Amino acid sequence: MSWILVTVSRVEGSGPREVGAWMAVSATELRGTVGGGHLEFDAIARARAALAGDELDAEVRYALGPSLGQCCGGVVWLRFEHLAVPPPESRTPVALFGGGHVGQALARVLTALPFDLHWIDSREGVFPPGIAGQHEHADPVQDAVLDLAPGSHVVIMSFSHAEDLDILAAVLRRQREHADLPFIGLIGSRTKWARFRHRLEERGFTAAELAQVHCPIGWPGMPGKRPEQIAVAIAAQLLSATPGA
Repeated sequence: MSWILVTVSRVEGSGPREVGAWMAVSATELRGTVGGGHLEFDAIARARAALAGDELDAEVRYALGPSLGQCCGGVVWLRFEHLAVPPPESRTPVALFGGGHVGQALARVLTALPFDLHWIDSREGVFPPGIAGQHEHADPVQDAVLDLAPGSHVVIMSFSHAEDLDILAAVLRRQREHADLPFIGLIGSRTKWARFRHRLEERGFTAAELAQVHCPIGWPGMPGKRPEQIAVAIAAQLLSATPGA
């Protein structure tokens, strides 16, 4: 199957996607997006015409005004090129410790976003079917920290505070040695974090090390305490911590 790769090469003013955003177009499939609307509709038509034999323009300028039916007001340049296979989507690894109600809600949200899920719990049989990603039973659960993919965003929400503390201590020890986990989030209240800080200080962790932890986790100001609402708040914070997401 032949593909056309459409990439945002330049943006002036307001545009629907950033430079580097891409969409792969075949005769029957689409992967990725350059922003939707008439901009994307025209890009798809150009790409499929080229796949059918028309000459392909290397770069096309789009003014996002009334003539295109989009009110962004900026200018976007799209680059077009032939490909044998589409590029893989860039995905950030997320290590999610905990398969409870919030963990399950968050896992469902993450599968629709540019994340690779590594889901870990000390209990067997807690992972519901139908959610993509790597599911791992680990007991003791903190042992899984050593094998996390470098660059993982870590989210801790196990069924017990004791497990949460042991997982977090293992994560901070790995950070001390490798500094390869760019986001560490812990579910809980400010009171829980105050208690954890004290116990982690007793284990020898410094103020600078503890400052890496986001607790309470989640985008500030997001209302609601239902699992799905908490999951959306956490996903928003993970996206904000992920360059290019």
